[in-house]
Amino acid sequence: MRGIVTYRGNLLLVCGFVLAALNLRPALAGVSPLLPAIMRDLGLSPAGGGAITTVMVACLGLLAPAAPALATRIGLDRTLLAGLLVLAAGVALRSADGVPALYCGAALAGTAIAVMNVVMPGLVKQHFPGRIGLFTGLYVSVMVSGAAMASAAMVPLAGQVGWRAAAGSAALLALLAAALWWVALTRQGRAVASPSPAVLTRPDAQDPAARVGGRDGRSRSRDPGHRPYAALLRAPATWPVMAFMGLQSLTFYVLLAWLPTVFQAAGLPADEAGYLLGLTNLVQIVAALAVPLHAGRARSQKPHVVVAALLTVGGYLGVLLAPTTTPWLWMIALGLGQGASIALALLIITLRAPDPASVTALSAVAQSSGYVLAAIGPLAFGLLHELSGGWSVPLLAGLGACALQLVSGVLAARPATG
Repeated sequence: MRGIVTYRGNLLLVCGFVLAALNLRPALAGVSPLLPAIMRDLGLSPAGGGAITTVMVACLGLLAPAAPALATRIGLDRTLLAGLLVLAAGVALRSADGVPALYCGAALAGTAIAVMNVVMPGLVKQHFPGRIGLFTGLYVSVMVSGAAMASAAMVPLAGQVGWRAAAGSAALLALLAAALWWVALTRQGRAVASPSPAVLTRPDAQDPAARVGGRDGRSRSRDPGHRPYAALLRAPATWPVMAFMGLQSLTFYVLLAWLPTVFQAAGLPADEAGYLLGLTNLVQIVAALAVPLHAGRARSQKPHVVVAALLTVGGYLGVLLAPTTTPWLWMIALGLGQGASIALALLIITLRAPDPASVTALSAVAQSSGYVLAAIGPLAFGLLHELSGGWSVPLLAGLGACALQLVSGVLAARPATG
């Protein structure tokens, strides 16, 4: 009987974890297909429309450092629960009437996603330490599945109920995930357990296994002392991880925000443009699930990073040179490249730190700086469009970011030494 209860508790935990991951992108991806309607309804300029996504992504970066402090006080599990509830509130506010509510709700939703983004790798390390590659791939693939569903469903749903109700539907998904996660924690007794300390450990100069990541990124810390962010930032290996996280996020979010608009400007109907964005997000599932399983067992993730970057470049080039000629092919290449890139960024974070607290801290540093950089993308893309009068210059700038992503990714993927 005890075995059955334990099995059911673990199954609930996995299901709650998966449903929480499903909420990490619909609030972001669901805006892009609706952007033309939102801009018309509220009288926003292209820069103002891009700022909706920019506000959310900026919060992902600026508020990510709050996640470890919150997890220190209430634990990783309850931090995720709080994030889901705040996400539901933010999405509901964003769909209310008026421009202030739009941006305030976007900021609140972005804050919730920032916290959830940071704690997810730590939860993988905490609950599934023996299957990091599998559960990293699982939660990233589910995350992009949420983006794919939102991208494909928003335009048809908005046609039936209006863009406000369509955009607000993500709140229901967040509430459902919060309820299931609470039940899972209660069944396992974690909801009332003392929080695990989300602090970094000091590296021991005499023991490579005590450093963040050690030789293989899987070692356990032996020194329970507190390690501030300044010490983490002094580690040379931290900076390429931060740059890779930021640049792959930037190249993703500019197209998440503007791709349907680019396709519509090229002559495709709005629903087809939304379906194409849904296709690229759907294809990301395959790469996000498969790549960590293989890359997680490899000593170096360099080959995976290179292939992912080249596929992303191919997708950008297709949209730039022939947006209406086999656009599905460009979306497949883009989806494979971007799905692999985000999975690799999160996998590298998880492998390079020795315990859940260290993973959470490295995740906070990388995602904070990364999403601040990524937040520039949608706004800059819209401004470049306004200044140039077309989409060629913004897409060329995106290709430049892809090149920098390749360089930083190769550096981040080097095996840890010491």
